[in-house]
Amino acid sequence: MYESDANNARNFHTMPDHIKKILYLDAPDLIVEIDHEPIFSVEVSTEAGTGHNVFQRFARLAASVENNVPSFYIYPEAVIITRQNTAPRWDRINPLIFKALDDVMSIYNIPSLFYYFPTDFQTHNTASTSPNLIHKGLKYDPNRNYSGSPLGTDPEMTLMFSAMNEIISVVERHGVIKGRDKLLGKRPIIDRRTFMNQEFVRKGGTLTTSPLSAIEQVPTQYILNYLSQYENNQYQIGELLRSRQDTIIYKVDAKFRGDPYPGALAAIDYLKCREGKSFEERRYNLIMVWGNLTIDNTNQTLSIVSTKSTINDFVKSVQASENKNILSKDYNQISNSEISRYYMQVRYGSTYSKVKHIRVFSYFADAILFPDGALWRDA
Repeated sequence: MYESDANNARNFHTMPDHIKKILYLDAPDLIVEIDHEPIFSVEVSTEAGTGHNVFQRFARLAASVENNVPSFYIYPEAVIITRQNTAPRWDRINPLIFKALDDVMSIYNIPSLFYYFPTDFQTHNTASTSPNLIHKGLKYDPNRNYSGSPLGTDPEMTLMFSAMNEIISVVERHGVIKGRDKLLGKRPIIDRRTFMNQEFVRKGGTLTTSPLSAIEQVPTQYILNYLSQYENNQYQIGELLRSRQDTIIYKVDAKFRGDPYPGALAAIDYLKCREGKSFEERRYNLIMVWGNLTIDNTNQTLSIVSTKSTINDFVKSVQASENKNILSKDYNQISNSEISRYYMQVRYGSTYSKVKHIRVFSYFADAILFPDGALWRDA
């Protein structure tokens, strides 16, 4: 699996076109297909899932489901964190991930299922007693043929394989296209969705935890007033932003970078804004602010200050990505090994040549605001 043209210019263009369409935001670890039709994708992580972290891979899951391809997310319920001069402790998952995945399923009617990476968490609540302490409490498969894979005999993995087998069985009986419409009604998938909803409640999930703790909801007029500095007699902000009464703002007062913010932005879309399969079908605008945000209710506008990020950080990332673009070359400057890649870029432009976080930010955000500049879409 080659992640993107930005990360693997030598090989990405060789990926089948139907696979490229799933990779337009980010690449999952595995895509399973039958007769050139993807039937599900798999994403595996062993990271600690607190705060934004569990959402780091969310854009990959969304990209799969947006293309009507079921997704499986394997992630630890908790991971042991060991720091100098402190006893080992379990770092528990942010349960908001269960609500985010359920919202994706509600919108697309395609499974997006979560399974716990096997750990000692349930049997050894005291982290220091974990038999797998050296592996952060994670339980890997002992079979050397599956080195680095989760323990395949664990009940969570058994349930996951059962759901995968159900998808394969449905596809074999009804075909990929018709089979997709039947998946959410199948018992293994219904039961898992129920389990995910129960976990959200059991683990104390709320709609005020990270990343939703980093959002503000304001009247869209505040955004329009702020952006009016970019308007003149020849240009007015378009209808897309104006069409929604309120706006959700995701605040990031940090140095401009990628993970975990792209996945968190995607999750916020589904948790708070999205009502349909396109970004155009949102109840609220979704805007990202890089900096310390102050909402000025008196003047119905915003104030943004930052010593960490500027609009030039975004622009420089775009410019760096454009070094991967070979469309400006004359034909005699293109080596034979680059011709098929050139042809891919003719069709898709620089879509796959931009780094992941630029692709995700520009896909999900209706606008991105910095203290010294802004980007937005009119339609």
